[in-house]
Amino acid sequence: MRIAIAGAGNVGRSIAQELIDNGHQVMLIERQPRMLRPDRVPGADWVLADACELTSLEEAAIADCDVVVAATGDDKVNLVVSLLAKTEFAVPRVVARVNRAENEWLFTEQWGVDVAVSKPRVMAALVEEAVTVGDLVRLMTFRQGEANLVEITLPPAAPYVGQPLRDVPLPRDSALVAVVRGRRVLVPSPDDPIEAGDELVFVCTAEVEDAVRAVVLGPDSVERTRNGDR
Repeated sequence: MRIAIAGAGNVGRSIAQELIDNGHQVMLIERQPRMLRPDRVPGADWVLADACELTSLEEAAIADCDVVVAATGDDKVNLVVSLLAKTEFAVPRVVARVNRAENEWLFTEQWGVDVAVSKPRVMAALVEEAVTVGDLVRLMTFRQGEANLVEITLPPAAPYVGQPLRDVPLPRDSALVAVVRGRRVLVPSPDDPIEAGDELVFVCTAEVEDAVRAVVLGPDSVERTRNGDR
């Protein structure tokens, strides 16, 4: 993919290097000359420009990008970059960094944002994921809540432990995308049995999260979670 990243600070450079290592073509857009350090990410195309200016984005050929990442340390800048990328250049996917948790409500489709990444939310999800067994943990939200990435770590008493995945009657609008077992990440297949301690990773809509929880953990799990009894 061709990916443009606005902001060449630590976050932008880290994202750029990761994407380059994965074989993507990356352009870093930075408006401060002192931050223009091509030696830090030599595999990227570096552009000295203001990503909030239409002419700068036109010259950078943003319309040819598959993804734009607004990764600056300023939420106002990230919102403007997202809006311009989506509305003026029809970029298929826009990912925006949220620096201040109280601004997260602004990062919606109305501002051109497909995926908003909030460090406090991600950190909280990772903490929950590390300590929670027998409950559903929301790891990430896509398209402003239309779909979520969620995880369930199976306790020994889960209804379908030891049974093949084909026997697990998942609701519509949900899909099991990975099974994390120890240090292995498994691509699920219908014949694979699930085991106690498995971390099941689903993509589903918010509306069916309770139904996924009820199937995987048992019909009473939703009520127990609401009552704080895990």
